[in-house]
Amino acid sequence: MKNIVFIPNIDLGNGRNNSYHYSIKSWKHWCEKNNCELLVWEDLLYPIDYMKITWQRYYVFDILEANDIDYNQILMVDADTIIHPDCPNFFELTDNKYCGVMNEGDYEWVLRSVRGFGDELFEGKRIKPWNYINGGFQILNKTHKDFYKKVIEYYKGNSDKIIDTIAKLKTATDQTIINFLLVENNIDVKILPDCYNLVDLYRKNLLYLDSNHWWTDELHFLEAGWVYHFNAIPPNSMNRDTNYWIERTYKELYE
Repeated sequence: MKNIVFIPNIDLGNGRNNSYHYSIKSWKHWCEKNNCELLVWEDLLYPIDYMKITWQRYYVFDILEANDIDYNQILMVDADTIIHPDCPNFFELTDNKYCGVMNEGDYEWVLRSVRGFGDELFEGKRIKPWNYINGGFQILNKTHKDFYKKVIEYYKGNSDKIIDTIAKLKTATDQTIINFLLVENNIDVKILPDCYNLVDLYRKNLLYLDSNHWWTDELHFLEAGWVYHFNAIPPNSMNRDTNYWIERTYKELYE
């Protein structure tokens, strides 16, 4: 049985996934090097006005079984990432636990999301931001099938309220709720170093978006981690969006 890298790549016709083929090629290279299998998921299970893509990915076990793919561990990773070709095999670090990387980025956003979803969906409860993982890099295995069934059941039982709360808060779709559900279901989560999901690069002064920046126009983040997650990039005068950084990073690393 091989370890699986599972990447959702759904074309919604809005240009968001224009560069995702670079992401997929980087992960394909890494999988071949580390004897893993890459599975790119491209077909919606439900219309996104009922269930967003980020929620549909929790059908990953069903998708694997429908495609007759056996597996050991699964990395569920976002397609707005590029992995360095020399990245160590993080599957060897899991201790066979549920693994994620702390969302080391905008703490105001995280706290506001925790307060909002906590009040609206979890009876005013709170979770700690230092245990809050980013949804774009989650490692799981067969022992977590029942948990994902509960995740889907939770969504179906609360879909109207979840949809309304997502629209109201505008902070997250699944990520904060998953963090709450991990705690409520007593899932033993191992936090991996942030080098395996280096998020919020702009706030770390690692993206050059303005000619007035004091740092140089180089890919400094290549020395700061192994997996680069191009999220939370603000509009900027240089029009350097996620697609720009994914393409540039891939070409510098692989071409």
